Amino acid sequence: MAITQMQRRHGSEPRQGYGETWAKTILMGDHSVVYGYPAVAVPLETLKMHAWASSTGCGGQSSLRALGYYGPLEQAPVQFAGLLRAIQVAKDFAGCPEYSFDIITRSDFPAGRGLGSSAAASGAVIRAVLDACGLEANAQQLASLTNEAEIVTHGHPSGLDAATTSGEHPVLFVRGDMQRVDVNLPAYLVIADSGVVGSTKEAVEGVRGQYEHDRRRVGAILESLGALAQQSADDLEQGGLDSLGRRMDAAHSLLAALHVSHPVVDRLVQAARSGGALGAKLTGGGLGGCIIALAPDGLSARRIRRSLTAAGAPAVWIHPLNQLDMEVGDDDSEAAVDMPCRG
Repeated sequence: MAITQMQRRHGSEPRQGYGETWAKTILMGDHSVVYGYPAVAVPLETLKMHAWASSTGCGGQSSLRALGYYGPLEQAPVQFAGLLRAIQVAKDFAGCPEYSFDIITRSDFPAGRGLGSSAAASGAVIRAVLDACGLEANAQQLASLTNEAEIVTHGHPSGLDAATTSGEHPVLFVRGDMQRVDVNLPAYLVIADSGVVGSTKEAVEGVRGQYEHDRRRVGAILESLGALAQQSADDLEQGGLDSLGRRMDAAHSLLAALHVSHPVVDRLVQAARSGGALGAKLTGGGLGGCIIALAPDGLSARRIRRSLTAAGAPAVWIHPLNQLDMEVGDDDSEAAVDMPCRG
């Protein structure tokens, strides 16, 4: 959906624009969601993705600074193909395709860890370009534009990442339909980076291969994961803190049975449980990436964070599941991260 330049808010040449999104995590339903079962995703608004777009004029040179790359936009490595598509669809939508931009992104969280970095980066860049062009878009339009970029990155995106990396509430996702999930319990997620870059594509293809070879066994696991996801949505809404923790533990065991876990991930899951987590599991595609652990309060969350840091996690974040509950501590913010000392 394109507009003319006269329809822009300012009707003048593009200026500097800013866009912001955030990370997301799959609370429950990893892998089974690919087969049509429910999944629950949680936006992590404490882990931001920032983007800036500065116009270099009509027909000027464009540049990109993101994830260690700094150079001409057209020479960006193939890993940035989705981001380049995001820039183009945003310019077309805003009616300023002839303009060039210097694009900068900065993330509070690492890429390749199952936290939705590609959708978050594309969404933030799209917002920055639209802001530079003086145009506002609604949530549905922004999600549609982000999904166009995600098609380049992932091939067949569900739309879940595009929605969750800019949403404010957990969602229950079932076959393309997303329903808001209200959180009625005081709890925290402790998210730990394993330091191992996971491959969602490899993990998904691996599960598919197992499914084709042994549909009965793998199908039963996927069905159980889907049931746990639906039940976890009920836990969030009904205050089932302990039951949610037990379901997270069960889900990790099922995902391990699908061979998508990793020794480092398993070690961190165990460290989280030893540190007092009510439940812990891998999140996302697996084969590395991140784990999530459930804590009933801020004190417990900090204790779990220390345990994970001691177990070797390169970074650990604390996120309140209920935004009304902000009592992590006087000297710790909700986005607090522990980084081990490096000699």
